[in-house]
Amino acid sequence: MTNSTNGHDHPGFATLAIHAGAAPDKTTGARATPIYQTTSFVFEDADHAAALFGLEAFGNIYTRIGNPTCAVLEERIAALEGGTAALAVASGHAAQQLVFHTLLAPGDEFIASKKLYGGSINQFNHAFKNFGWQVKWADPDDLSTFEAALSERTRAIFVESIANPGGAVTDLAAIAAIAAKAHVPLVVDNTLATPYLVRPFEHGADIVVHSATKFLGGHGNSIAGLIVDGGTFDWLADDKYPKLSQPRPDYAGVTLGQRFGNFAFAIAARVLGLRDLGPALSPFNAFLVLTGIETLPLRMQRHCDNALAVAEYLAQHPAVATVNYAGLAGDRYHALAQRYCPNGAGAVFTFGLKGGYEAGRQLATSLKLFSHLANVGDTRSLVIHPASTTHRQLTDDQRIVAGAGPEIVRVSIGIEDVRDLIADLDQALGKSG
Repeated sequence: MTNSTNGHDHPGFATLAIHAGAAPDKTTGARATPIYQTTSFVFEDADHAAALFGLEAFGNIYTRIGNPTCAVLEERIAALEGGTAALAVASGHAAQQLVFHTLLAPGDEFIASKKLYGGSINQFNHAFKNFGWQVKWADPDDLSTFEAALSERTRAIFVESIANPGGAVTDLAAIAAIAAKAHVPLVVDNTLATPYLVRPFEHGADIVVHSATKFLGGHGNSIAGLIVDGGTFDWLADDKYPKLSQPRPDYAGVTLGQRFGNFAFAIAARVLGLRDLGPALSPFNAFLVLTGIETLPLRMQRHCDNALAVAEYLAQHPAVATVNYAGLAGDRYHALAQRYCPNGAGAVFTFGLKGGYEAGRQLATSLKLFSHLANVGDTRSLVIHPASTTHRQLTDDQRIVAGAGPEIVRVSIGIEDVRDLIADLDQALGKSG
C-alpha cells in the first residue's frame, strides 16, 4: 500500500491501523468495510469454481474458509505485524489450536514458556493431549531450560511477548536463536503487547498469534483470534512438517510449501485447519475488531501511561507487598521492557497484597470503577484475583510459577482519567488492608 499523501511506500503505524487492507466498496462506495453477512459466494462459472477448490485461484467460497470482511482484518494485522499473510479465526484459543494442528502430528512435542495465560496452560496440559500433542515446559528466565527440553520430536517453541498475568517481558531474540538452531518455528502470542508495543518478527519469531478479543478489538464486545505468518521459516528444509513439505492428497497432490512460498503456513492453517475444524470468525466480529484497531495506537499509549502511574501509586501503598510491572525502574524485567517495548510495558500487571488470599479476593469485589471480570484489554479498567478464578485449575506451584500466587491481584488498566482509577484503588485498599 502506498501513502499518496506523503509520497513514500512505508506508511506509519497509525496510518496502517486505519487503512491497511481496506478501500471504499467498489459497488456502493461505502467507506467503512462492509459486513459481508453471507454463508457463501457465487462462482463466475464452473472453471472458476474448480480453480478455487483446487487452490489455483484466490477468492471466496464459503465463510467458514474465508470472508471479505475477515480478509480486511487479516491484511491489516499482517501489515501491522510485518508478516506476509494472516488468518482470522473465532478466538485466541482457536488460533493456538490451528497453529499446532498445522505443525504437529500425534506423538510430536512442543516447548512452551511456563509464564503463560492460565487458559493456555490448561489447553496445552489437557486438551492438546487428546490430539497426541505433548508439551514440555521451560522457564523464560532460564534459557537453558528451552535447550534442555528440545528433542527429535520437538516441532515448535511457544512464548508470550508480554506474559499474562504477571507482565513479564520475554527475551524473544534469545529464544528465537534457540529455535532457529533446532530448526523449529518460534510462535509468539503477542496479545498483551500488540504490534504497537512489540513486533515479534523483528526479533526472530516465525508465527504470531493474538487473542484479538483483547487490545486489538479493545472494547470488550467481540471474541476473535488471529494467526500471522512471518514468511521466514523454511518448511521444505526437512520432513518435520509434512503438511507443508509433502504432496496433499486432498488437493490433488499440491505441496503447499512449494506453491505458496513465504505465506504457505497461513494457507495451510486455512485450508487444512480452518476448513476441517471450523472455528470461523463471524464477519460481524471481524468488523468490530477492525473498528477497534483503528484507534489502537492512541489507546495503547494511554493504557501504558495510565498503567505506569497506577503502578507507581501501588508501589508506595502500605497495604501492597509487591508490584510486578516492567515499566517500573526497579522491576526485574525493566531492561527487557526498554529493549523490546520502549513505548510502554503494556497495561496488564499484577501486585501482591500483604493480607494474602482473602485480601486479594476482597479487593477485587470492593472496587467500584474497575470491573471484576475475566478479561483484559478493554477500554475500561478490569480486575481479577487469578488464584480463585482464571488460575484456579492449576496447582499452587503452577500458580506461583505463572505469577498468580494467592496474594496476587491482576489489573488491566483502561483509558479512564488515571486520578479516578487511583481514587478507586485507594478506597478499596482501605477495605482490604
